[in-house]
Order: sequence, then structure tokens, then C-alpha cells
Amino acid sequence: MLRIANHHVSKITFSLLIFEFGISLGAVYLGAMVRMLDHSYPSFVGIEHFFFTAVTFALTVVFSLSALGMYQINFREGIRNTFLRLMPAFALALTIITMLFYVFPDLYLGRGVMGLVFVFSATGVLIGRVLFFKTSESGLLKSRIIFLGTGKLAQECHELALSNSAHHEYEIIGFVPLPNEDACVLPKYILPKVEGIVSLAEKHHADEIVVAVQNRRGAQFPIQELLDCKLNGVKVIDAAAFFEREACQIRVESLQPGWLVFGEGFNQSFSRKFSKQIFDLVVSAFLFVLTLPVMIFTASLIFLEDRGPIFYRQERVGKNGQTYMVLKFRSMGTSAEKANAPQWATTNDPRTTRVGSVIRKLRIDELPQIINVLKGEMSFVGPRPERSFFVEQLCKEVPFYNMRHSIKPGITGMAQVRYAYGASVEDALQKLQYDLYYVKNNSLFLDVLILLETVQVVLLGKGAR
Repeated sequence: MLRIANHHVSKITFSLLIFEFGISLGAVYLGAMVRMLDHSYPSFVGIEHFFFTAVTFALTVVFSLSALGMYQINFREGIRNTFLRLMPAFALALTIITMLFYVFPDLYLGRGVMGLVFVFSATGVLIGRVLFFKTSESGLLKSRIIFLGTGKLAQECHELALSNSAHHEYEIIGFVPLPNEDACVLPKYILPKVEGIVSLAEKHHADEIVVAVQNRRGAQFPIQELLDCKLNGVKVIDAAAFFEREACQIRVESLQPGWLVFGEGFNQSFSRKFSKQIFDLVVSAFLFVLTLPVMIFTASLIFLEDRGPIFYRQERVGKNGQTYMVLKFRSMGTSAEKANAPQWATTNDPRTTRVGSVIRKLRIDELPQIINVLKGEMSFVGPRPERSFFVEQLCKEVPFYNMRHSIKPGITGMAQVRYAYGASVEDALQKLQYDLYYVKNNSLFLDVLILLETVQVVLLGKGAR
């Protein structure tokens, strides 16, 4: 995998994105060249003007493909399914590019040219993906991997490797057993310990060894053999790094204070804070203007349903434990928690009103938090803010929970797009592992990726809240 701004990106996904950007860029030039064969079509106003149009189109196509989940790759997807998935993506691209041409008419090249451009781009992307998937069948894109250990941790790593085929394809060679370790994997996957790890790696042409054992002390742990493997060009990583790379999670049970102090990441520099603040202001201001009609209509519906308050204000814990009042559209009845202790919000919550059930499903209830972002109380991307009552409880029961308060909370975040509603301490623990990953590796690049995943959740209903 590639590492961009501390975030792991699949080489396969990144290569496909760059390839399709180039295809779309070239489609603009090809469409214009074909159209110019008709002498009635005027020549270009200027190379610079045309280049900006080509780049704008290519970026729009890549954004639309990303927003509709086309880079969540299914290597076993056939031509027909690929074509059917590309159609709505290019329909979205057409909508966006039409709006851009309306706002910036100088970019427009004419209906005839743009029609050809869309045909060439869609055809090129479809052919490119078919060739790409055919290449994957040959095994050239697969990484061969050996797990050291046969216990529960090794089993979890194995399951993750098999389930994460949207970003990386692995060929599992097998598991190397260690003495006095309970086997949780099927015996047929266990490699016979008749030769050293170095010999096994060479024999099976392993690309990577994942150390998936809890106890790495004592003479039984083959530290010298692992060092020899690394010196021979075989990558060696531990289970914590494997989960961080593949699942974008930092496993709480594997955390040590020393790792937090001396490990990479946790960038809180001035440049990072400044770039994040600019990102928050630009995205929030744009979204506020874009969704203002929706918010006015929603406010009217909420008031008409039960004549109750339109907005819902509640104290939440923000950066450094400071509290603030979060602003949302009210989606529950006016007596949702009257005379009761605070309750976890759940999917299909019975306290939700008719309008509330719709706006929660469409995430419209979150839109007023844009005001919290503009006031500097929140970021657009970050850990979701929680109530003081639950924070006190979770800080006692979940290790390192308070670390998520080292940065501003967000309207959306990695845990929100990858995990469902949290309604228990166990759910909070699972979401914390995503939050810790974001706190450790937060960057402008990661913010953009999470924003794209959020668009995907809203448009397709994929992922979580």
C-alpha cells in the first residue's frame, strides 16, 4: 500500500484512479479533435482555457466515481455489473459539470463536443476496468502473506485479510505455529514447522509476514528469524499495524502509552490546524448555501407536525473536554427524555417523530451543526461529540477514550461512515478505534476522503451514520 499523509491507500485503488483521471482528461482532447473535423466548429479560444476545461471534467468524473463507491473495488464484478454501476456515476458527473458550466460559462466547449467527451470517457473507463479486472485474475495484483501465530489474533487478521478485498487482494500462504499456543485456525492452513521462517518465506515467495501473537517475549519468539526475513526483502509487520493499515482502526487492546508517545502521527502542528480551519470554513460555508432551501423546508415541516421547537440544543463535550451546545433539527418528541436519565440514540428509535425519522435517515437533522463549525466549536470532520453523562461513563470503562477529545469533534467522521449507530459501551469501543486512527493520522487528505465517503453514505445509504 501507499502511504499518503500517514494514511494507507491501496496501490490498486490509487493506480485505477490516476488511470481513469488520465482517460477522462484525454477524452476531452479526443472529443474536441473529432468535432473539429467538422469545419463548422470553431477552433479553441486558447490552450490554457481548454486545459482548465479538461482538468475540470476529469476531476468531476473521478469525484462522481468516488462518491458512488466505484473505488470500492469488487474484483469478481462482471462487465454487465460494472456498466450498470458506471451509468449513475456518469449521470452524476453530467449533473455536476452542467452546474459548473452554468456558473463558469467560459469552460463550456459546446454540446456536440461534450457529448463526444462523455461517450469517450465512459467507454474508456469501462474498457480500462475490464482489463484491470482481467489482470487481477492472473494474480499479478495479489500479495502473498504468511501469518506468524495460530491463535485468536491470527484468526482475526486472517478474516480481515479475506474481507478487505475491496482495497487489497491477498493470497494466504498459511500460519506458522508457535509453541504453547492454542490453535484457532483450521489445521489445513497451518504450515508444518519442519523448516525455518526464512526458508518458508523463500519457498512460498512470501511478500509479507504478519506477526499475530499476543506474547512476543521469551526464547520461543523467533525474533532473529524475522530479522533475517526483513533483511531478505520480506516485509514484517505486527497485528496492530496490519489492522491500522487494512481496517483504519487502532486496536485498543494492543495500545501501550509508550507507543502513543514514541509512535508516528498525532500531528497537531500549526500548519495542520490552519489547513483544517480553512477546510472547515470553506466546506461548511458552501454546504450552508447549498442546503439552505432544504433547511428552511425542514424547519417548516418540524413546526407543522407538533408546533414544537424546530431546533434541538444539547450539551456536548468538545476539544479538551470543554462543553458547548450542539445544534440539530429536532427529530424526537418534545418529551423524549423527560424525567429519565440520558439514553443512547438507536436506529428506529421509538421516540422519533414522523418528520424526524425521515430527516435522520437522510442526515438532514445534522445540517444545523454547520453553525457550530462556523462558530469554531466543531470541525466538519472529526470524532462525533458525546454527552457529558456518557463521556464520564466511557472514560471509566474504555481505555484511552479521552484521547478523542484532543481535537475538535466533527459533523462527520471515520467512525460515522464505517460503523452503525452506537448504543452500548461495546459500540463506543469499536467506534473509538476508528476515532483513534483519525486522531493519529488526521490530515487534509484524510478529511477529503472521509468527506467523499460521507457523500457516498448520503447518496447511496451505504456504510453507517
